[in-house]
This record gives sequence, C-alpha cells and structure tokens, in this order.
Amino acid sequence: MIARYLEEEHQLYRDSLRKFLEKEVIPYFDQWEEERLIPRELWTNMGENGFLCPWVDEKYGGLNADFAYSVVFNEEIERVGTGLVGLGLHNDIVVPYFDSYGTDEQKERWLPKCVTGENITAIAMTEPDAGSDLAGIKATAIKQGDYYVLNGQKTFITNGIHADLILVVAKTDPKAKHKGISLFVVEKDMPGFSHGRKLDKVGLHSQDTAELFFEDVKVPAENLLGEEGKGFYYLMEKLQQERLTVAISAQVAAEEMLEMTTAYVKERKAFGQSISTFQNIQFKVAEMATEIRIGRTYLDDVIERHMNGEEIVTDVSMAKWWITDMARRTATTCMQLHGGYGYMEEYPIARRYRDVPVSSIYAGTNDIMKNIIAKNMGL
Repeated sequence: MIARYLEEEHQLYRDSLRKFLEKEVIPYFDQWEEERLIPRELWTNMGENGFLCPWVDEKYGGLNADFAYSVVFNEEIERVGTGLVGLGLHNDIVVPYFDSYGTDEQKERWLPKCVTGENITAIAMTEPDAGSDLAGIKATAIKQGDYYVLNGQKTFITNGIHADLILVVAKTDPKAKHKGISLFVVEKDMPGFSHGRKLDKVGLHSQDTAELFFEDVKVPAENLLGEEGKGFYYLMEKLQQERLTVAISAQVAAEEMLEMTTAYVKERKAFGQSISTFQNIQFKVAEMATEIRIGRTYLDDVIERHMNGEEIVTDVSMAKWWITDMARRTATTCMQLHGGYGYMEEYPIARRYRDVPVSSIYAGTNDIMKNIIAKNMGL
C-alpha cells in the first residue's frame, strides 16, 4: 500500500536511491560496521548524485523537493542499516536550521556545500550532565566585541568525528535558563575546538559518535544562528521533524525485522516440519504484523499532516514513543524466533537487535514524549 503523499516522482527517486545504495553502500556496509566509521567519500558521492538535502532551494544547489523525498531517503537508508542514521540527521535535522534561521549570507556560505557533501553537519545539544533537560546545559558563549567566547563540552554527538559544521547549543545568558540559550555554527578549524574520542557504542557501529570540546573558541558574531536568546524556541520548533524522522526509521526497522523473521521461520525445521506451522510461532508473527501495520498507518497520517504544515507536536510525540517501543518489542521477539542463530552476528537480526534500543532514547526519551502528551492534554 503506497501512502497518499507519495507521487510518481517520489517513486522514481526511491528507485534511483535504492540502485545507488545497492551499488555504493550495501557491498561495503559490513566493512564499515567493523571499522566503526563510514568514509567521507560516501557523503561526497551521495552529494554528486543529488541525494543530500534535496529540499534545499535550487539557488543553493538543491531541488526544492518536498518532505516526501526526506521520507523516502530515511526509509531507504534504514533498510540498509541504522548505522547510516547520520546521513538523515544531516539532511533533515541539522541543515533545516540553517535554512530556517540563517541569513542570506549564511545560507550562501553553508548550504551549497551541505548539498554536495563537502560540509558534514552535526548538532551539539547533549552534555555529560544535561540531556533531555536543555535548560540545564552548562556550555556558555559570552559576547566579547565581534566574537562570542564559547566554552563547554558536548557528548553523544552524531557525526561528531567527520563534522565540518557543528550547530552548538550554548547559553549567552547563563542566568536566564531556557531564555538564555542561543545557537552557534562552529566550523571545524576554529582554534579551541577539538573532537574528542569516538565513542564505543553497543550498536550503530558504523555511525560515528563523539565527544566535542570547546575551549575559549572565538566564534564570530556572524556565526550566531537566528537571534540571541531564541535558541530554545528554535529547537522546540524543529524537534517535531527530528522526532518524526526517528519514528520513520524505527518503523522501517520493524518492517525489515518482520520480513526477515517470517522468511526464517518458514525455512527453519524442527520436529520434522517448518516451525512456521506451530501455532505459537504463528501467533507471535501475527501479533507483530498487526502492530507494525498499525504503526505504519498512524505514521503515514502524521507524515501527511506534517507536510501540510500542521502543528502536531502531540501526535509526533505519540508516534515517536509508541513506534520506537514497538520496534524494540519486535527486535526481542524476532531474535527469540531465530533461536541460537539470532545471537550470531552473521544473521542480520543480531545487528537490528543492537541498533534499535537507542531510538527510544535520542531526540528526547520516550518518557519525555509521554510528559509532552500529558501536558498537551491539560494534565
């Protein structure tokens, strides 16, 4: 069943992207997982083929594409593996900040190279002592003449190793809590900025995640994104799309796990017959298939409403927490149905089992999603 928001042009884009991934990514993905890093060359290769930030205005090198292109992009990279999530973060989470809040000069300076893959982006919100509570960040950017002096530490930063442009969340007024937060674009060669260690994660092995350090970094005033003190509000505006992309990835992961597990139980024999003939197995697969269909139906509705420009914070929060939780349940059940083989790295369910759980943590934990829902219900 094809979603209502998908037209022929989106299907052509999907076919083109899928062919690219089959040739340029899938044959090497296992190697990248072992090396714990995706090569920079993939970014420029994708840029040359028009797959990065297609929604950007044509005058900056984009295609003026709608969000359905982003949906297709995130679905197709997730089918390969969640370790490619950094590409989606660049396309649909970080670069939109430049487009929405940047000046014409900033857009001309940054957007074209984001489209070509010459600029890889990251967003630095989380700190060692501040995650979901953004008002609790300690990084500061104090104005001194034509510069802001930035100090602080960030952690769990996706694309942190490769990033050329880092959108940094810092306090320009340390006493003002969330009203003192501003956004800055730090460039990789700025003195005082350094990449820390590449973090060793349970899953998402090919996706680089790093610590970042800022020691008296003199960030030019022209690298302030938007207005001073408005950073928290910008983040709140953009988190709707970020959480939606997380839900999209989790939904596809669940669909992929169901497909591989259904094929496995049909092939696997026990007591002289395929285990798919056992009622218990059938019930478990039927339950997963039902939940996954429900997730897809709800997700497609939320995507369509997002594309229509509706403010659907509650619905996105519902989609994010429920679908990511559903994907975790699916991973557990699918591994169990694979038996001992499910615990072997040669079977793709093992990687999915490792990669899925973090989706309920990043972009705001699922408990935070429930808090948002309850608050918007007037509770």
